[in-house]
Amino acid sequence: MIRERQRSAVSGWLMLPVLLALAAAALRSLFLALQAQSIVWVLASVLAEVATVVGLGGFFVVNPNEGRVLQLFGAYRGTVRTAGLRWASPFFTKKAVSLRVRNFESGKLKVNDLDGNPVEIAAVVVWRVVDTAEAVFEVDSYEDYVKVQTESAIRNLATRYPYDTHDDEKVSLRGNTASVAGDLKHEIQDRLAKAGVEVIEARISHLAYAPEIAAVMLRRQQAAAIIAARARIVEGAVGMVDMALQLLSKSNVVQLDEERKAAMVSNLLVVLCADREAQPVVNTGTLYQ
Repeated sequence: MIRERQRSAVSGWLMLPVLLALAAAALRSLFLALQAQSIVWVLASVLAEVATVVGLGGFFVVNPNEGRVLQLFGAYRGTVRTAGLRWASPFFTKKAVSLRVRNFESGKLKVNDLDGNPVEIAAVVVWRVVDTAEAVFEVDSYEDYVKVQTESAIRNLATRYPYDTHDDEKVSLRGNTASVAGDLKHEIQDRLAKAGVEVIEARISHLAYAPEIAAVMLRRQQAAAIIAARARIVEGAVGMVDMALQLLSKSNVVQLDEERKAAMVSNLLVVLCADREAQPVVNTGTLYQ
């Protein structure tokens, strides 16, 4: 695996006057050689002029938040990150790699969740290149690599969680967005680490049931919500009835036999679990009438 090696390059503003002076000297020497009619001197002056022109090809510009990967005949020679006009050997190839923060938004992917329901899911990933050598040499195109691996990670993530759940202890795509986003970020980072890419943030940008089951799943969600709410109401009502019986027994307010306790429990459950408000009835007789 090729790792990035930072390389310093000569300031272009220092090399520019040097090369211009050499070019002027070579031209003057060529002019004198032609006057002297010396073939050797002429050839030397021409070679000096050619070398100066070739040297001008060593100039390159490094923009802020950019790296230049230097190669010499296929061999990696380092990365220049210092911004400004720089100069290196004209025989180096200089590939620009952006180090800026970028966004990638995946398309809407259709995938089955943990329960087997088809859902549409999309995500936004914020990323940047942190190792230019890995980005250039370890993968063919790091931008395409980010796209493909991100979509693959999103599909894999969606199959590990249900779309929704009424159990507070279970993680769902809709109910635990922060936890799911953290899991998505780690999974994408594991896939992109070999390409020299750092994932800064990943979050779900779109989540919905597939259109063909959206109406059915909406009714299912409503039914599940009603059942969950009823279960919670009954659980609370039973606790309140038990507390009421214990308080009555402890305070000796009234002594109830098992039949009256059963009637009291029935009445309290009706009152606490009913959809509508209970209508009070005044009993002017005894408990048994």
